[in-house]
Amino acid sequence: MKFTNWARRLAACAVLLAAPAFAANAASPPAPVFISPDAVTGFVNGYRHKPQPSQLPALVHAMAQLGMFADEEAAAVHIGFIAGVLGSNQLKAGKLVGAMLPLRSDEEAVVIKAVAYSGLPNWRGLLNDQIDRLADRKLLIDSLATGKTKLLMEMPVDEGRTLDMLWGYYLATGYYQPVQRILSALPWSDNRDDLEKLLVGSMVKWTLTSNAAKDQGLLRLYYAEMKVQPDKVSKPLKEVIDAVEMAETGKIKKQAQAAVEELRTKGPASKRTMAWSANLASTAVAAGCIVAGVTGHVELGLPCILTGAATQAVGHIVTSDGWSAKALGFGGN
Repeated sequence: MKFTNWARRLAACAVLLAAPAFAANAASPPAPVFISPDAVTGFVNGYRHKPQPSQLPALVHAMAQLGMFADEEAAAVHIGFIAGVLGSNQLKAGKLVGAMLPLRSDEEAVVIKAVAYSGLPNWRGLLNDQIDRLADRKLLIDSLATGKTKLLMEMPVDEGRTLDMLWGYYLATGYYQPVQRILSALPWSDNRDDLEKLLVGSMVKWTLTSNAAKDQGLLRLYYAEMKVQPDKVSKPLKEVIDAVEMAETGKIKKQAQAAVEELRTKGPASKRTMAWSANLASTAVAAGCIVAGVTGHVELGLPCILTGAATQAVGHIVTSDGWSAKALGFGGN
């Protein structure tokens, strides 16, 4: 069995005060035009190398117009990205949030979550400043503000679409904190008792490998983390590093396939026959795709199992035997 479905389917010159005004304008990069999902993807993937926070409101409105917030699975990485831009621009955050509004009520939820997940110390105040424009979302705001709903850096890595949002935050900032949280789930890649955790751990291991193959900054982080992490993390992390350094990233896929197949055929019967909930299956799929065709694989090589409809695919995952390896992209053509 091969991982063909995985492969097929988961961005100093100073201007002197005495210089003419046109010189400063000439040095400013032209504003990007977000006319398609591909244009959005290119901007997002390259953003951390050349940040343009002033473009965030235009980007958010373009995402909304292009329907990129319509699917909750696909929107997760964008929530993380917006949160990262805000979190790394504290002095500009209030102005950026105001310029992102108004939006449709369901699209406002994306902005609200991004503000809360930004990590800014004054995120509650930012939302309060816009409360009159967000009246339809008062319940969500209250839930976040009171701690009933967890913030991004508090969420378990395997909960909901946390992985997608963490990668989105990294794309916006290049910060290592979200990647370090992803590393914490690496031990699950060796789990032989729980199919759910094995799948999530395998997705984590593959995305860490695939992304580092295109991002030397990540690879340097892995080397540093391997020296300080406990054995249960450093061991699979070394396998990731070796696969990247030897240009053998496909090895990680094969290892995951073999582990999943072994647990499926030899593991506890209670796990093999359990019909997974749609939410758990969707989480595993979304983790592997990082956001079903939205960030794509322009720069980081993010693996994408699906073409954008994670929820529809979930219906094919739960079978009479409890799950379908082929539907998850672990085999077949």
